[in-house]
Amino acid sequence: MKIADIELGERPVFLAPMEEVTDVSFRRFCKEFGADMMYTEFISSDGLIRNAGKSLKKLEIFDYERPIGIQIYGHLKDAMVEAAIIAERANPDVIDINFGCPMKKIVRRGAGSGMMNNVPLMVEITDAIVKAVKKPVTVKTRLGYDEENKNIVDIAERLQDVGIKAITIHGRTRSQLYTGKADWTLIGAVKNNPRMTIPVIGNGDIRSGFDAYEAFEKYGVDGIMIGRATVGCPWIFEEIKHFLKHKSPLPPKNVAEVSTLVKKHLLLSVELKGERGGILEMRRHFAHYYRGLPNFRETRIKLLTSLNVDEILQIIDSIDERYGELFMPPVDEKH
Repeated sequence: MKIADIELGERPVFLAPMEEVTDVSFRRFCKEFGADMMYTEFISSDGLIRNAGKSLKKLEIFDYERPIGIQIYGHLKDAMVEAAIIAERANPDVIDINFGCPMKKIVRRGAGSGMMNNVPLMVEITDAIVKAVKKPVTVKTRLGYDEENKNIVDIAERLQDVGIKAITIHGRTRSQLYTGKADWTLIGAVKNNPRMTIPVIGNGDIRSGFDAYEAFEKYGVDGIMIGRATVGCPWIFEEIKHFLKHKSPLPPKNVAEVSTLVKKHLLLSVELKGERGGILEMRRHFAHYYRGLPNFRETRIKLLTSLNVDEILQIIDSIDERYGELFMPPVDEKH
């Protein structure tokens, strides 16, 4: 599979952009475990234009992460174009447009998947960005706004016609948020539409190597993207690659192996963001890393309330002493 001139190999696996999750430290481990392409946290076009520190920080990328995309979102054409130009200066491999985020605070402004209520504007913004930047432009979106408006086949054609180089489709509508089951049949319909010539990447409910294998085999997508199932389990990329190659799962990791990774993640996060910032960033990961362990509530509270690195490392050591030889639940049971 290729996005423009970017060679991604056969059956690539992508890390989805996730707010306050896919920061530099988390991306490093996803890359080490085999992610073929990754994206930054999604970035507000308004924030970039205002030179907001938090937004600008998200532009930070490193050569070892390549190929990597910077994803932007917004609802105003001029602001989106300006933001794309600013993002391009950070030298990503692609500029990605978020037309898929279902969160209320974004949708009510007409951004994210709220744009699916205004397809002409979606196409107009995309066309303007494609013309304004030299980097390949890609789009991430959903099946439609609601059950009565699953218009992704038409949308995908129109976006391709204005020059995007790949499209990622989450198999839910905006109204579903993250509930119910992802519908891959429409993703497959886009891929099998004879008018489509760009890569189609499927997203939604990929939680195991078998899920990934089925997505490729049954729906014919060019690539798959994984979001929520990576949180607390960045090694899912390794598991998927193994299953695609050998048609069998890897043995599960034990708690001691996971703790070794948690320590590395914590220390890298602190190195990059300072002790307080790094720890606060890690809180969303701690409980996910140890999800499924029995009688873990008291320990979880300690992990989520401490603001001292040495104390947290001691807590992790105590987890090893208590659970170290236990195997973690399979990915498809954890998420």
